[in-house]
Amino acid sequence: MITLEDIKNGASVRGIVPGYPVEVVSVEWIGDQAINLIYRVQGSGVAETTLYRDDQARIEIDTRGRAWSFDADGDLLRLVTEANRIKLAHYFDPYLAIHTSLVDPLPHQISAVYGEMLPRQPLRFLLADDPGAGKTIMAGLLIKELIARSDLERCLVVAPGSLVEQWQDELGEKFGLEFDILTRDMIENSRSGNPFNDRNRMIARLDVLARNDDLQEKLAQSTEWDLIICDEAHRMSATYFGGEAKYTKRYRLGQRLGEACRHFLLMSATPHNGHEQDFQLFMALLDGDRFEGRFRDGVHYADSGDMMRRLTKEELLRFNGRPLFPERRAYTVKYDLSPEEAALYAAVTEYVRNEMNRVQRFAAEDGKKRNNVGFALQILQRRLASSPAAIYQSLKRRRERLESELAEARIYVRGKRAGFVCQRISCRTSRNSVRMKLTILKTGFQQRPPLQKPSISWRSRLRRFRGWNGWRLAF
Repeated sequence: MITLEDIKNGASVRGIVPGYPVEVVSVEWIGDQAINLIYRVQGSGVAETTLYRDDQARIEIDTRGRAWSFDADGDLLRLVTEANRIKLAHYFDPYLAIHTSLVDPLPHQISAVYGEMLPRQPLRFLLADDPGAGKTIMAGLLIKELIARSDLERCLVVAPGSLVEQWQDELGEKFGLEFDILTRDMIENSRSGNPFNDRNRMIARLDVLARNDDLQEKLAQSTEWDLIICDEAHRMSATYFGGEAKYTKRYRLGQRLGEACRHFLLMSATPHNGHEQDFQLFMALLDGDRFEGRFRDGVHYADSGDMMRRLTKEELLRFNGRPLFPERRAYTVKYDLSPEEAALYAAVTEYVRNEMNRVQRFAAEDGKKRNNVGFALQILQRRLASSPAAIYQSLKRRRERLESELAEARIYVRGKRAGFVCQRISCRTSRNSVRMKLTILKTGFQQRPPLQKPSISWRSRLRRFRGWNGWRLAF
């Protein structure tokens, strides 16, 4: 019995036109139960009909047609061929992303993408090269290579708010990758109610996600991401304090991001803060099983060498072997001060010394205040070492602040004429011989009685109302 599947282009079929065989020109399936048949009758024109499964009994095939022909759409054939060529291009060109991007990568960038990250399936990696290594270029090459391998369709980049536009520009200009920045309008006007399902390539601000629990829920409910990249990932940190792990909102976000994707890439130039237990918490974002529990020095060692790469600036080289950055050398250079600079240095040093002595006398019982004032005064010497212009601005602001406090004190002095009872104390405010009369208020508005000797010393009363940067008065 003949079936509809036996009817091919070029076949000679009986039973369609009574008494005459027809030549099949084209066969187009309508579902799996019918075909649209275009045929030609000898000595006549071209006609069209529809055959169903019920028509199979009356059909006879005199000559079977060809399984293939050359009368298909040539443009469509070329399009399909080109698509398959591009799909297999990475087998013939192992550096396809480099040759199709507007970048000239350096050796360490090529080794990071093609030697460290691409062979890992799935990818859970920390890229911790020094600043200036071009981590954005490495991320762009990785994205483009995964697209060429049909391994990436949805990609999310999470970066600090000040860097999202830079990421968008870099990926668009150098790699031809169009990414949309997640905005408030995009969230509110989402057609599906979940903005993460509306676009396959997106850049989101770190704190926008970390501070919005509803947005994190939508992220967890969205279609799985093929790759998530976190720039400045050291901000998603957690610490141990008092024997317990303290998780920040950013760290919680990092945990959710790791669960919502197949490939997870963290990028940071400063992943280690000097505490091994905190670093282990950070690495737990990539592999929670391996870095589970608190790190205890001398008890166990969590090796992260296979999950991260870190190169310092001294290790970054060009193709000719020359260092990418000049060698860093730290040494002290001595120089002689001019007479004017020496006089300025001596005057500022004397001012700081006098003020420090004053702090030692007036804030002897308040250690915290003494330390704060001492630190503020030492800043003046640092400003002096910076430049004459810097110390000039600092002293200028200091003088303006003292003059403002002096003006306020004079206003309070005139206020005693309205009937305030006060005890007058005379003091020197600074080295520039600015004198003022400080009135310490004892009672509210009332008749002025004769002045009496205060029950507490004027030094204690002064400490009660004096601030480190001037005189602070209160009713």
